[in-house]
Amino acid sequence: MVQMACSLDPNENMAKAEWRIREAAGRGAQVICLQELFRTQYFCQEENAELFALAETIPGPTTTRLGALASELKVVIIASLFERRAPGLYHNTAVVIGAEGEILGMYRKMHIPDDPLYYEKFYFTPGDLGFPSFDTPFGRISALVCWDQWYPEAARAAALRGATVIFYPTAIGWHPSEKATHGAAQLEAWRTIQRSHAVANGVYVAVANRTGYEGTPERGIEFWGSSFIAGPFGQVIAEAPTDQEAVLVAECDIHEIDRVRRNWPFFRDRRIDAYFPLMERWLG
Repeated sequence: MVQMACSLDPNENMAKAEWRIREAAGRGAQVICLQELFRTQYFCQEENAELFALAETIPGPTTTRLGALASELKVVIIASLFERRAPGLYHNTAVVIGAEGEILGMYRKMHIPDDPLYYEKFYFTPGDLGFPSFDTPFGRISALVCWDQWYPEAARAAALRGATVIFYPTAIGWHPSEKATHGAAQLEAWRTIQRSHAVANGVYVAVANRTGYEGTPERGIEFWGSSFIAGPFGQVIAEAPTDQEAVLVAECDIHEIDRVRRNWPFFRDRRIDAYFPLMERWLG
């Protein structure tokens, strides 16, 4: 997991990400995940049509650079990008780049928030690729994005497609005016819901969040970092600080998933014949 603070200069952020990827690979990482929209500051704090200029195609310049780096280091890279799919059609997309530099696939963010300072519905069309998983030389993985991490359905769908690790590129933090009153509870809820996905599905969960303050002094977000990797029992096996950049490297033993699922057979006991109400918006 690469946890970074971002500047206003996309080139500077790209260079930092490349340096951090090299650091992670040097420490033995095989799958390296960057935070949500790592090339820029979190621009969704405002609705500004000029910011669509930050988007790029996939394949495009960033996937080309990261592909060359993945091939050189023989690692898999998960990169969250502002995708320009067509004129007027944009997505928040996680690209999975293979160890030979090829694009293994991509995931378009399905759940799009619209909250104060998180005006993503202005920029992003909801994804249309479902919840895919991707075979890599190091295991089968899924990549969801930020707001997706609050939805058990998304994690379950990824696990049912064979993912052993679910990655969440993320950009989440405190509204400074709320931090003193609600900050601790918000952070703990964020950790808890994602650890619960690990437990309920018997998978590893890996979250890469950004850190640092972005926005004006009067109106901005203090990103809370705290990137972490949790095992299939929900145990946190690596965690970053809230207020510093960090590279987290942890070993995920894929055989542990089989051992956990033998003792906690949630998949065996699922009542798939009874879950049709989940397809309804509301049942009241």
